Formats: sequence, C-alpha cells, structure tokens
Amino acid sequence: MTQANNDPRARQPRFRGLEAGHRACQGCGEALAARLVTESAGPDVILTNATGCLEVFTTPWPQSAWRVPWLHSLFENSAAIASGVEAALKAQGRRSKVIAMGGDGGTFDIGFQALSGMLERMHNVLYVCYDNEAYMNTGIQRSGSTPHAAMTTTSPPGKERMGKRHLKKDLLSIIAAHHIPYAASASVAYPQDLRRKVRRAMEIDGPTFLLVHSPCPLGWGHDGSETIQVARLAVQTGLFPLVELERGEVASVMPLRQKVPVAEYLKLQGRFRHLFVDSDHRAREEREHLQALADYNMERYGLFGDGDDPFDADGADTVRRGGPARA
Repeated sequence: MTQANNDPRARQPRFRGLEAGHRACQGCGEALAARLVTESAGPDVILTNATGCLEVFTTPWPQSAWRVPWLHSLFENSAAIASGVEAALKAQGRRSKVIAMGGDGGTFDIGFQALSGMLERMHNVLYVCYDNEAYMNTGIQRSGSTPHAAMTTTSPPGKERMGKRHLKKDLLSIIAAHHIPYAASASVAYPQDLRRKVRRAMEIDGPTFLLVHSPCPLGWGHDGSETIQVARLAVQTGLFPLVELERGEVASVMPLRQKVPVAEYLKLQGRFRHLFVDSDHRAREEREHLQALADYNMERYGLFGDGDDPFDADGADTVRRGGPARA
C-alpha cells in the first residue's frame, strides 16, 4: 500500500463545489462559508450568485473556482434568477436543487424584494446569505446588516455619532414571517453545525433560508488569522445567536455555557476601536447599548443551557478521539 493510501484522508474523498485558487483575502469568512455550503450540498446543484465579493474573487475572467453549474446575477436578483431556474427544472422533471447566494448587501437590502417574492411563491430553492455586515466589495459601506455603532466608510464616528446609528436589521425574523418550512442562522466558527443545517435545508421540498455569519478581516479590522475566533465570540456573546426556525417558530438554538462580555468581541475589531476611547463618555454608552442587545437575544431565544453541553457554543466543533470533547 502506498504512503498516500495509508492516509485516511486520501481514502475519504470529499466533493468540492468551490475549488482552491480563488482570489479572496486571507482569512475571508465568506470563502470558507461558501466552501462549507457547497461541500455539504454536493454536486447535484445549480448556483446563482449575486454580484459581490464572492462573485468577484471566484470568477476573474477567464477563470472560475466553481465546480458546479454557476450563474452570475445582478446585485438585486439572485433569488429571481434562482426562481426561474427552479421552474425550468420542474418543467423538465428534474430534481436538482437550486441554491441562490448573496452577501448582506444583495440580501438585506438590494435583493430583498426578489427574495421575498421567491419565498412567497414557495420555490424549491435554498437561499444562503453570507453575512459580512457591510458592502465590502465596493469599499466597506454600511448596509442594513451593519451592527449598531460599527464604523464603515459611510458611517464614520465623529462629533455627531459613534459609527452607525441604526440597529442591524433582524432579517431572520422577517424571513420567518413568510412561514417557510425552514430558516436558520449559522457561523463559520461552527462548521459541523453549518453543514448539518445545509443538509437539513436540502432535504426540504420548498423554500429554505440560511444566514451565515462570515467575518471580513479587511472590513472588520482584524487579522486574517483571527477570523474563527471573532466569529466564535459573536456567538458566545449572544450578538449572533445560532437558531433554527420552522414555519416561523423557533425549533432549536445552540445554547451558551457562559456569558461572555460583548467587549471581548468588540475589542478585536478595528471597526469598533472608537468605542474604547476612554475620554469619550459616548464610547461607554454605546458598549452598554451593544451589551443590552446581546442580553436581549439571550432572553428572547433562551440561550443559556442547563449545565455543560458538548454541543453548546463552547463544546460544539471541539473534537477529540472518540467524539466531541467535554469540558
């Protein structure tokens, strides 16, 4: 037996829908998220991709990093294109799954009308939003997904305000109000949870939705090596709860083992550095505001579990020989 065959990984071939060699920034959460989604979905899919970072860094003409059928749509119509593809497949009697993809700009804002229509018409499409919380591809402008008090090129901190003055849009609740069979949030920090949710969505006949938190080192102002740590803290602080909803009702949540202060998440990111200027009383007030938002999420979704759980935000995706590690 050759040395290659002695490696267990060599005997476990894994499908790659997004190949290596694309041109994403180092530590790009969106690239990791798209790879996990396509690996989990398998080869029998057709993708539609709104304009944005993912489209740009995977398809610099004449190259492409995609290994499945892939269509580039405009910023605003990934869901509409996916609806047409799904209708055509249905007319042909084919059962290939359609996945529509977009960033937060093409989902929360520009593409929301088409997305809402797709859900209302009950197309058999999985829509995946890679949420990096700003218009990163066009210069890091604020979007409907940008968190309160975050600094972007169009929400700079200054005398009048401390970053973005508005709250992050609660898109998952808006999606749930369409009463679709399945909607969930996920994070690149928890790949097994993300894969499971993709497979669950793929099994369902009807519209499904997945919101994937995907840190952007360039736009968020952290080192590329810290992407997973930043993403994990977003979950552990309660700012980005991982939940599943069925027909508009909460079906499950990833529980938290302990309460991590929001400041631990904020201080790793340059987009929040103005919130740590001790001489400005507004900085403390905004940190308290963000902590209150996290506390609200904890209460709203009942995020605290009962004792240690190997599948809570501390235990999930922490593995050792024999299965998940128990703290």
